[in-house]
Order: sequence, then C-alpha cells, then structure tokens
Amino acid sequence: MLLFRSEEHVDRWCQTRGLARGAIFQPEQGWELAKAWYADRLAPEFRRKTVDEAEQVFARLGLVGSFWRLRP
Repeated sequence: MLLFRSEEHVDRWCQTRGLARGAIFQPEQGWELAKAWYADRLAPEFRRKTVDEAEQVFARLGLVGSFWRLRP
C-alpha cells in the first residue's frame, strides 16, 4: 500500500513508472476495512471469512470494482 496526496499524484507516479493505476481508497476506508476484517480475530470461535463474506465487507465500505472481486 502506498500513500498519495491526490489522485493526480497517483496518476503521475504510475505514469513515470509505466504502471497501470490500481485500486484507490481513502485512509478512512482502510481503517474501516481493518476494523471490519480483524474485529473477531482473537475470538476463540474465529473462522476465516468466506469469499461471499469478504466481498460483502468490501461492498459495505464502498470498495467495489474488479480489484475487490475475489472470484475470477
């Protein structure tokens, strides 16, 4: 994960390196994702999220698009 000042900064960075632009999200979304993803991690009954559950978390946080789809 890289942090940038703006979407224009992302575009310049990608252009100078010849890379395609990947997924972009706000720091707040990253924080909400971390909280949702790890909230139950230490619970004795913890189990890994299913693909459907993971995609639901992404969608709830507005993380949509091909990058966030876990199925081909």
